[in-house]
Amino acid sequence: MSLMDLEKLKMTCAGRAMAVLTSGGDAQGMNAAVRAVTRMGIYVGAKVYLIHEGYQGLVDGGDNIKLANWHSVTNIIQLGGTVIGSARCKAFMTREGRVSAAFNLVKKGITNLCVCGGDGSLTGANIFRNEWSDLLDELVKKGRITDTMAKKHYNLNIVGLVGSIDNDFCGTDMTIGADSALHRIMEIIDAIMTTAQSHQRAFVLEVMGRHCGYLALVSALASGADWVFIPEAPPQEGWEDNMCARLEGSRTSGGSRMNIIIVAEGAIDRNGKPISSNYIKDLVQKRLGYDTRVTVLGHVQRGGIPSAFDRILSSILGVEAVVALMEATPETPAFRLPLVECVEMTKLVQTAMNEKRFDEAIKLRGGSFESNWNIYKSLAFLKPPQSKSNFSFAILNVGAPAAGMNAAVRSAVRSGLSRGHKVYGVNDGFLGLANGAVFEMEWHSVAGWTGQGSSLLGTKRTLPNCHLEKIVETISKFEISALLVIGGFEAYQGVLEIYEARTHYDELCIPMVIIPATISNNVPGTFFSVGTDTAVNCAMEVGCDKIKQSASGTKRRVFVVETMGGYCGYLASSTGIAVGADAAYIFEDPFSIHDLKTNVEHLSEKMKKDVQRGLILRNEKCHENYTTDFIHKLYSSEGKGIFDCRVNVLGHLQQGGAPSPFDRNFGTKLGVKAIEWLSEKLTENYRQGRVFANSPETACVIGLNRKVVSFTPVTELKEITDFEHRMPKVEWWLKLRPMLKMLAKYQTSFNEYVPGEIEHVTRRSISIDSGF
Repeated sequence: MSLMDLEKLKMTCAGRAMAVLTSGGDAQGMNAAVRAVTRMGIYVGAKVYLIHEGYQGLVDGGDNIKLANWHSVTNIIQLGGTVIGSARCKAFMTREGRVSAAFNLVKKGITNLCVCGGDGSLTGANIFRNEWSDLLDELVKKGRITDTMAKKHYNLNIVGLVGSIDNDFCGTDMTIGADSALHRIMEIIDAIMTTAQSHQRAFVLEVMGRHCGYLALVSALASGADWVFIPEAPPQEGWEDNMCARLEGSRTSGGSRMNIIIVAEGAIDRNGKPISSNYIKDLVQKRLGYDTRVTVLGHVQRGGIPSAFDRILSSILGVEAVVALMEATPETPAFRLPLVECVEMTKLVQTAMNEKRFDEAIKLRGGSFESNWNIYKSLAFLKPPQSKSNFSFAILNVGAPAAGMNAAVRSAVRSGLSRGHKVYGVNDGFLGLANGAVFEMEWHSVAGWTGQGSSLLGTKRTLPNCHLEKIVETISKFEISALLVIGGFEAYQGVLEIYEARTHYDELCIPMVIIPATISNNVPGTFFSVGTDTAVNCAMEVGCDKIKQSASGTKRRVFVVETMGGYCGYLASSTGIAVGADAAYIFEDPFSIHDLKTNVEHLSEKMKKDVQRGLILRNEKCHENYTTDFIHKLYSSEGKGIFDCRVNVLGHLQQGGAPSPFDRNFGTKLGVKAIEWLSEKLTENYRQGRVFANSPETACVIGLNRKVVSFTPVTELKEITDFEHRMPKVEWWLKLRPMLKMLAKYQTSFNEYVPGEIEHVTRRSISIDSGF
């Protein structure tokens, strides 16, 4: 799809009507989707209707279908659930019900429908679309509409947004609500682990997932749980003995004082018999004598505020849905084809499970699901081998601390030990490596590290160039065969310095890999860095949601919030999208005093009407002269008599806290994949009793690029790096900024917005590991 002209699209959309509904079980993030669809629809000139109570409201019609305006969706992006309601509708499953639904749409002139819901809701949407012409014919025969009306509304375009906490729909990497549900689960697991530790208890936690084990699996991976039960992979015969041995071993040899077992509500054994949480509890108590408790999380997983990821995902999908609907014509049959493919592929998973083809069921869940399962098994079930390899590697953290660093260290240590390598930890980054602050790490050394924030190894910003000789001495003394460096821009720059020093020191000719870990998301070679998601959630929830709430009793107030990130504006931009900010000033998107004045006038006009609160984000180094204090004074002066202005500098608050589920999972996966890569390079470059690796391909950044985890040589990245401002020269996320401006009602050039493209859903396409 090519770039589009806003005026052309507005001409196309003039007079067209569309509607949005939420159906089935609610999911956090649905409100963000409703907001995005509504505002984008209005932005391009369409009439937008909100259908209340899902398909039931569509069938009943009347006041359930209401014309929306811009302010109909004000201040809902941070709310859980769905403000327009959702209902499971039996009537829509009948032909008569769908006839009524069609009549209610035609009556309002609606021929474009956006449905946000799960598998059942989207299956219903697909049936509705396929029957549309027949439904209109029936309405004409019954005299409820004229033949002219039927011809005018002969085509119905439908776009489905997958809203389901189970993440059980094929064709999408993440469904709306899944990440937020993981946040609720991890909050509870973190709380339970403290009391379990105190009383040396075992806890069995039951999470949702009647047919899909995604929530159970990822929460087990993110918490380091001792055992997990998911419907796609029933345990082998004799699992009771194996599980009890695993629990006992973690206490006797692993030094643990507690055990965590996670079970999906749909867990079964190999014969299809349900495995209940109470059965597991009784088994552990009887076999091991451990004080064991059950906690069933239930609908708490659906509740609470949506995460930053879900808000951003929903906003992107909502905007894309409108673009797709407005561009659709009767001559574009492929438009609805992917929905059919997604539904059919999703059904294949359940068929495979019913037929006990469990290995295939896991593959059909997608590459990420399969990767999560394999990594969980390797970290939780495998013991380090008795035989040792000839290799040893050192792990160090470099740069500012970032949540998720410890998860990456844990998985790397255990993955390395399981391969027979000797693993060293290094305190305080490259400085510690120079000073010989090196110690051997064991399996139990990293127990409980996954959920801890900051850096337990300790980290420094010191670069290696001034300490190369001492670093070489340490590498020689401990016979270090490879380096795993986890950190931000300094980690990348430091490995590049060591690579360039290989010509002077043979000892530095060893494989090296960087796991990007920084809240700034400014490391070249990856779309995301470990720690960024936690920082965005922290800035969103603590820095913005609560600020907006504090002003609920104060009319017409604007907040100017400063985020970290150095020169990189990712943190400010992503937080801005997640909180529905009025503007986000960043270095990469230059602005002038004229732009500031225009923004103040724009906000003043909104404040004169229905809006009572404004939110402005500013990246800490977005402009040398237009400081946070300057912007605060400008808004205060120009808005005098209309609104008052306050400032909040978030500072190091964004570096703290427990890592988000995404950062725990992402750090864990990158840690395992980094050790796999290092092991391969060590074997390839082992000659005559020593490792000698001096090619560019032996010093890389591991990152998530588009949907693929890849390794990029630091020498290649050097050409695309802005070292002065410490960030990549080209940043992928800048294409999201027009969306931020459009949803804040700024008249921006739509030519800057790059819409998505239709991708067909096949077994090959779902096999890609997207990193989630």
